[in-house]
Amino acid sequence: MFHGYSCDSGDWMEKVTYAAHGISVLAMDCRGQGGLSEDNLTVKGTTIRGHIIRGIDDPNPDNLYYRNVFLGTAQTARILRSMEEVDPARVGAFGLSQGGALTVACAALEPRVGMAVPVYPFLSDYRRAWELDITTSAYEEINYYFRFFDPHHLREDEIFNRLGYIDIQNLAERIQAKMLWVTGLSDVICPPSTQFATYNKVLAPKELMVYYEYGHEYLPYLSDRALQMFMTL
Repeated sequence: MFHGYSCDSGDWMEKVTYAAHGISVLAMDCRGQGGLSEDNLTVKGTTIRGHIIRGIDDPNPDNLYYRNVFLGTAQTARILRSMEEVDPARVGAFGLSQGGALTVACAALEPRVGMAVPVYPFLSDYRRAWELDITTSAYEEINYYFRFFDPHHLREDEIFNRLGYIDIQNLAERIQAKMLWVTGLSDVICPPSTQFATYNKVLAPKELMVYYEYGHEYLPYLSDRALQMFMTL
């Protein structure tokens, strides 16, 4: 289970329902965000006000913040599969927003994940996000980066090429897990068109669950549907 941007892995009470159904839950704290995990990555450049651009000026793309978080999701799945009480053939991934993006990354980088439920995922199609009203979305730090460090956009292509290393749409074809993708068509934080850039590239069995009048918010009946999905693993 993966959490939203700047949050943490959440309270135990949020996982009790799964435990009551015999499902083990391992929730990952993203390094340097709202939990106890520390970000000890040393990179060249700034973060200004967010993690997307952390490491973007480093000559080595391996030092991008999210490259390391993505790898952390795969390691989390492997740790879970190694636990004595867990059936390694019945592992799934679940998360909202940033957690939705990490769900996609986890399923792509650890092909033994059997089911994925990403909910209005973040970190998808940065250029499309830029073309929209980026200052009202979760992608606003890209706007800050250009304002402070490249106001004439002389490095625009270079920047978006570098962001491609941490764009989940470029991982989508690797996914083998059965997928339930959830999106709200009124989402202005992670606009649906950015999400569909990834969804459309998923080749594995998939289902799109649409909330027509909802945005980046609480979605009724989602928790029940997700639990039902994982119970079929």
